[in-house]
Amino acid sequence: MAWRDSFLKLFGTGLLGGATLGDWLRVLRENRFAVAPSCWLRACAITTHSFQNSFFRRVENLRFGSRVRETPIQPPLFLLGHWRQGTTHLHNLVTVDDRFAFPNNYQVFFPHAFLTTEALSARAIGFFLPKRRPMDNIEWNMRSPQEDEFALGVTSLMSPYFGWMFSRRREHYDRYLTFRDVPEAEIKRWKEAFVWFLKKLSWKYKRPLVLKSPTHTCRIRLLLEMFPDAKFVHIHRNPYAVFPSSKRTLQVCFQMNRLQDPRLNELDDQVFLTYRELHDVFFAERNLIPKERFHEMSFEKLEEDPIGEMKRMYRALSLPDFSHVEPALRKYVDSIAGYKKNEFPDLSEDLRERIATEWRRCFDEWGYAV
Repeated sequence: MAWRDSFLKLFGTGLLGGATLGDWLRVLRENRFAVAPSCWLRACAITTHSFQNSFFRRVENLRFGSRVRETPIQPPLFLLGHWRQGTTHLHNLVTVDDRFAFPNNYQVFFPHAFLTTEALSARAIGFFLPKRRPMDNIEWNMRSPQEDEFALGVTSLMSPYFGWMFSRRREHYDRYLTFRDVPEAEIKRWKEAFVWFLKKLSWKYKRPLVLKSPTHTCRIRLLLEMFPDAKFVHIHRNPYAVFPSSKRTLQVCFQMNRLQDPRLNELDDQVFLTYRELHDVFFAERNLIPKERFHEMSFEKLEEDPIGEMKRMYRALSLPDFSHVEPALRKYVDSIAGYKKNEFPDLSEDLRERIATEWRRCFDEWGYAV
């Protein structure tokens, strides 16, 4: 229903709905409390939530802290790819397999206290959530697989997604895409926050985790430092299709998270810059992954033959027996047969030329026609 979208634009807590009071005040201080008047309702909602988040984090640490600390993390499976290249579709396919676990919507937005509060709060919060994602109409709910990047933003306060909220300091937060120009002390804190979140999930599920965040595409070196036995899948897509879809996603993310007026006139440049930066680092670091633990696929082939492509992925990475999940996977594929992707106007000749020029390596790398 449309009222849910309107409600989230006005009152939705966005990325910081799960922040503690101390962290929320710290973020406000770092941004000089510069919240646009049109976003004061969102700021008030975040403040209200932050009190209960602080309380339940203490409760959760007392109840589960020692057990979580002792929990090992099994080697994760990371799904890599730029935004709008099919990572969500791939994530939904892989997580059909009940031998894996994954962070869901509730857990990534309330990482400090989900072990304590999810059973009671997820249904209530889910009532206010649109039944489909605003950027692409994919069905979702509080139990749907979601990016762990949201949890890392809440727990470490280091994520490029914070630029959606505080656009005046977007360049500051953009450093956290690759972490290449970030001090070691901050990287250490980010790693600790990541490990703690995954330990909580591992304690809850006792299964290997499937993790999907486009941001991880350019953090391979860091991920291997933490999880040397991890496996990786990278999905790519025609750059001409990625550009308008990425721009649309950014517009929605600004609407749902902003605490300052976004710099919408810079959207094209931001999409171009992020795409180049992410892929430059990906190409520089992908060879760090042992060949037997890396698999690459195209969105176009996955869309055309999802069962065949998934079977090839399982075989390439020596994942558990594919026959176990194949019936459930076929049922899921049948259930989304009627899904229709967003349609966008044809790109102008100038824009096509800029995409072809600035993203040329990706066209050449994966054989897409310019």
